[in-house]
Amino acid sequence: MTRSTRIRTAGIAAVAAITLSACGGGGSSSDSSAGGGSPAEGGDLTIARQADILSMDKTTTFDNSSIYVMEQIMEPLFMVSQDGTKVEPWLATDYTISDDKLTYTLKLRDGVKFSTGDPMTAADVKFSIDEDTKTGADGWGFINAAIDSVEATDDSTVTIKLKYAWAPLLADLSLFSNGIIPNNYGGKTSEEFYKAPVGTGPFVWGEWKQGQYVKVNKNPDYWGDKPHLDSVTWTVVPDANTRKLQLQGGQIDIDEFPDWSGFGALKDSPGITATAFPSTRIDYVAFNELRTPFQDVHVRRAIAYALDREAMVKSVLYGNGQAADSLLSPGTPFYAKNPDAPKLDLAKAKQELAQSSQPNGFSTSILINAGDPNQVSVSQIMQSQLKELGINLEIKQLDATATRAARNAQDFDMIILGWTMDIPDPDEWTSFAVDPEGGSHSAYTSYNNPDVIALNKQAQAETDEAKRADLYEQLQKKVADDAFAAYLYYSPYAYAMSDKVSGFEVTPLGNYHLEDVSKSE
Repeated sequence: MTRSTRIRTAGIAAVAAITLSACGGGGSSSDSSAGGGSPAEGGDLTIARQADILSMDKTTTFDNSSIYVMEQIMEPLFMVSQDGTKVEPWLATDYTISDDKLTYTLKLRDGVKFSTGDPMTAADVKFSIDEDTKTGADGWGFINAAIDSVEATDDSTVTIKLKYAWAPLLADLSLFSNGIIPNNYGGKTSEEFYKAPVGTGPFVWGEWKQGQYVKVNKNPDYWGDKPHLDSVTWTVVPDANTRKLQLQGGQIDIDEFPDWSGFGALKDSPGITATAFPSTRIDYVAFNELRTPFQDVHVRRAIAYALDREAMVKSVLYGNGQAADSLLSPGTPFYAKNPDAPKLDLAKAKQELAQSSQPNGFSTSILINAGDPNQVSVSQIMQSQLKELGINLEIKQLDATATRAARNAQDFDMIILGWTMDIPDPDEWTSFAVDPEGGSHSAYTSYNNPDVIALNKQAQAETDEAKRADLYEQLQKKVADDAFAAYLYYSPYAYAMSDKVSGFEVTPLGNYHLEDVSKSE
């Protein structure tokens, strides 16, 4: 027997994201042109960003630069709501759950076609989810760990059977890695397909000149009766000041993640709107436990206690954020404020180091993105603070693309990283961060605590929200005590754009719907 269920929040209602008022007027939630009325049709939008894409393979790619592009081409069955708290129908329109919570039956939207003109069917859905699951710990497959089978019941119906009850399933189906692509890659190999991916989205693959730009073009047959733009191009401009000057000079339309030091100047620039969108972002320092002495919890704790997060919020974010006290951000379901999390306490830092394998200090390094003023400032603050413990910190800078390659290879001692949620459920991040089988060797740290892994697995399978909340609270306390990473701060998403751009909104999960964006002359 099954029961019909409305699309609902995947977990308890999300705690409100950090509230920061938009500067310079903020983005409009309306879908209208800058001058009011109907959206302008046509035009080419240019977004400047720090780093290039890495790949369009949705199942094995972890960087946001790639993800924000692929989301415009390949769409999921469910979509995260604009406020980031729940999932809503997208390529699936309805679903039912069996009484034992082990079988989900999904109805697909009628009339959806791939950009090739071929209809989307249940066979495409089965293939897309199965291909994601296959990647296991080498990709995003961990997100589908509870799925036992996916069957195409008929052309418009998909049946998913679970190995065990799994609270985050609908949220997981909203993840880009489960985006729908043609069955059997449309007759191509995986490698061939992802060089020019095909989906049901509002834009189609254009071209990619590595290190320079990536471009997508309008899908004229999009089922959603959009987009308004003819094309979108993301250009690679590593230096934040150069991006700012390009926006002020009219060479680009949107500056993705301008540094906070220049944010005020952009806000005051005529013809520019600078906005701080509420987020689920956390910035942190990852310790590589494959490198000595970071296997030592006392070394990690010493560094975590030596960092002045409040000073970083003030001098790096210019007050646009708050010190982090947990693995989860306040905008993520089941966030638990942790007053016992490491914060600036030099006496404790010295006590921890005295108990460590390096009581007299040591030399190490931190890897950052060249041209990123925020990371430069954070690393310089760390360098000064750690010197008081006898820790000599070398700052190593690589361009953003090279830094990501070093991150993926775990070729670093410490590295400054950030995380943004992609689904309205903590499982994506907790599995990625604390489970070595979660796709990134525990957020590139090689952290491995069996008790924490067990807690995470219990929380995945627990459907009672109160019990789930308790499990995640325990998990957050344990990982803070282990100091597998040093949490820095929670911050909003900074964007600056020409006032000719309308309808550009960023969800608390960091993604955006470019089909809603228009650009006036």
